[in-house]
Amino acid sequence: MSIETILKFVCSFLVKLASKIEVFATGTQVVLKKIPGMKKDTNIDLQPFVKEETGEYNCPMTKVLRIIGGKWKLLILNAILLECPKRFGALKKKMPDITQATLTTQLRELERDGIILRTVYAESPPRVEYKLTELGLTLVPIIELLNQWGNTYCIHNKEGVL
Repeated sequence: MSIETILKFVCSFLVKLASKIEVFATGTQVVLKKIPGMKKDTNIDLQPFVKEETGEYNCPMTKVLRIIGGKWKLLILNAILLECPKRFGALKKKMPDITQATLTTQLRELERDGIILRTVYAESPPRVEYKLTELGLTLVPIIELLNQWGNTYCIHNKEGVL
């Protein structure tokens, strides 16, 4: 029996006992609350919502966009993918419009999320290389599909089809 099934059972039981209750289990918060219905408000039952403690909806797309969303992350991943491992200076040259601070921040976030691996070599001057982790390599087919879609879009857009 999965944790979600157990939580749903517990929620349905607790609905009968309380008008609002919060249950915490492994980083997930279950909140029971009344949801206003249509004009006659016929939806009077309390309905469970599973959400992360941060308050955002527990949605896979939200998590994906938090990890690889934004203006630069996919471009950074694509640059690392094309030449792996990639040094910081080479990444900066590949994307001249990104500031050094933004590049550093984006790389740290990707490293924190386990998408890239940062290797520091004890040399003078210091050398830092970035490469995709095993988890990051699972994004390769997605990045390639996005590249194909972008190429197709550009071709159709030039022809005035889209």
